[in-house]
Amino acid sequence: MSKIDEITGLIREMEANTPGIEASAVVSVQGLPIASAMPSEVDESVVAAMTAAILSVGERASQELVRGNLQQITMQGDQGYIIIKGAGISAIITVLAKNDANLGLIFMVLKKISARIGELLSEE
Repeated sequence: MSKIDEITGLIREMEANTPGIEASAVVSVQGLPIASAMPSEVDESVVAAMTAAILSVGERASQELVRGNLQQITMQGDQGYIIIKGAGISAIITVLAKNDANLGLIFMVLKKISARIGELLSEE
């Protein structure tokens, strides 16, 4: 099984086993798609580029405002949450969650999944 297949399996399993998660994607820090479990109407390339840009701005803000290293970004819209978290040094995971989702549970799952993705992508 390739690393990409394993990452895709991890995010699909996360979605299936974590109530409130609607979709997810793993992208490179350069803004390129790595693996996705997004709805078909969502353009993965756009998600990848936006995710990388948001994370970059968030990291800069966290440093400039003396908040230390950025852990994650959580945004809430009328239709739910967007959660962005680094996954190792070369990837980012983005999750779309419902408004009534248990964010504590999702944050816990994301911490575990992002660490595993980081490990997979750092393996030579």
